[in-house]
Amino acid sequence: MRSLSAVDDRLSQAEAMTRENPELVVGAAVVAVVVIAGAYVLAPSEMCIRDRFRARRTPGVRFRRLLAERDEIAVLMHPNPDPDAMSAALGVASLAEQLDVDATVQYPGQIRHQENRAFRTVLDLELDPIEHVSDLAAESVVLVDHNEPRGFAGADGVLPLAVVDHHPGDGAGEAFTDVRTDYGATASVIAEYFQQNDATPVPPDKHASETDSDLTLPTDTATGLLYGILTDTKHLTVGASEPDFAAAAYVYPGVDQDRLDRIANPAVDAEVLEVKARAIAGRRVEGSFAVADVGGVNNVDAIPQAADELIQLEGVSAVVVIGERDGTVHLSGRSRDDRVHMGNAIDSVLSDRDNGNGGGHSRMGGGTVGPTIDATTDEGPKSVNRDALADDLFRAMAGDV
Repeated sequence: MRSLSAVDDRLSQAEAMTRENPELVVGAAVVAVVVIAGAYVLAPSEMCIRDRFRARRTPGVRFRRLLAERDEIAVLMHPNPDPDAMSAALGVASLAEQLDVDATVQYPGQIRHQENRAFRTVLDLELDPIEHVSDLAAESVVLVDHNEPRGFAGADGVLPLAVVDHHPGDGAGEAFTDVRTDYGATASVIAEYFQQNDATPVPPDKHASETDSDLTLPTDTATGLLYGILTDTKHLTVGASEPDFAAAAYVYPGVDQDRLDRIANPAVDAEVLEVKARAIAGRRVEGSFAVADVGGVNNVDAIPQAADELIQLEGVSAVVVIGERDGTVHLSGRSRDDRVHMGNAIDSVLSDRDNGNGGGHSRMGGGTVGPTIDATTDEGPKSVNRDALADDLFRAMAGDV
């Protein structure tokens, strides 16, 4: 009762004050309107600030800012680079050069596949080979399409500045790491970087100066990136994700169709056709799995091309092709069977062998096995038993590992 009486007293006092001071009511109302209106006015502004902050945090913008802080960089590809690696490196170099950063694209190994040689020739790429860590053109190293340096003396001692890749692995960059295993190609990641920096694709019939943009996606870079996307995703049919399609659509206005056709349809080496024929004729089949030993080869790039051919055969869902060059056995596998993770299958077989190394994606894998030397005898290098290797591969594809 007392509390109710106290409330009544306060209400009476408030009513009396309102009657005696009506200007207080109006002032309070005005303050309320200002506060509410301010909330509506500031909300979009705060949203814009947040949007701009998010934009500054996109990987492409952060990568551009990282490059801009350097005077020079070395863009390093994996050994024996393919079109995805070359196009990604070309994209990084193009972005760097527009930021007045000197960029040198380097690679260990060789560029052998006729498609890869055509890519380099048609796009007139300057690519420098590397055999030793001292050959690196700059202290700041950007890895593309792989996340751990390999393939040259002293590679283990390289701490890359940045890593851009789509392969699984534990490698990382000192200042920047962007590894997207759900993307079908590293070229898609690099294309996204250009898009996030508002770069305008330059059509083949125009010059960069004709675009109203601080940054551009040059025609040769756009052509290379599209081809890199197409080759690593089997023309957007295997392992492609939504970002791969979006990246292809973004770069397309800048693509030179004539040069794209010249890259895609180079002359075929005669040995490649011979190796394909040996693979088809000599294949072993167990259920829907096939293993083909093509024997000695001069061009090891014929082995993955033979695997691409065999996987097209009716009734074959997973295949591995084995070949040998200079005592080293090379393997290349393909799978369109959801039960067979090709990279894991090859890795499980080669990891138990001396000088064996392999891995890859669910649909594509590869590896090598080098000859072994018994230090307790005077015998020379011991070659790999390829029949036993084939047996192990069948067991791995069947899940019996």
